[in-house]
Amino acid sequence: MKESIVQKKSFQFSLQIIALYKKLQIENEFIISKQLLRCGTSIGANIEEALAGQSKKDFAAKMAISSKEARETKYWLRLLKESELTLLDVNSLILEIDELIKILTSIVKTSQKNINDSKT
Repeated sequence: MKESIVQKKSFQFSLQIIALYKKLQIENEFIISKQLLRCGTSIGANIEEALAGQSKKDFAAKMAISSKEARETKYWLRLLKESELTLLDVNSLILEIDELIKILTSIVKTSQKNINDSKT
């Protein structure tokens, strides 16, 4: 099966989150870095699960979880930026997570609409 755009983007984003996590660990920032690692890599993991979903409802539910994880990731990135805990520039990651959120929101809305349409 061909890799989807959101699948590819989320995987690349996860790699960037891992790199940021490593840099934050060197700076002795342990709390937010762990939160970022957890939710930032969870986005792609849930997308992978969604793509292997057993039903349309399962697909929509996993994509919704990915969307929630993306929003949490944005929260931690914004907190990291605004708190000035690090001098690392996270602006590009904030732009990327915004793009992922838009894609995931669209997927979730379309999936839920398709489920509702198939009921009528």
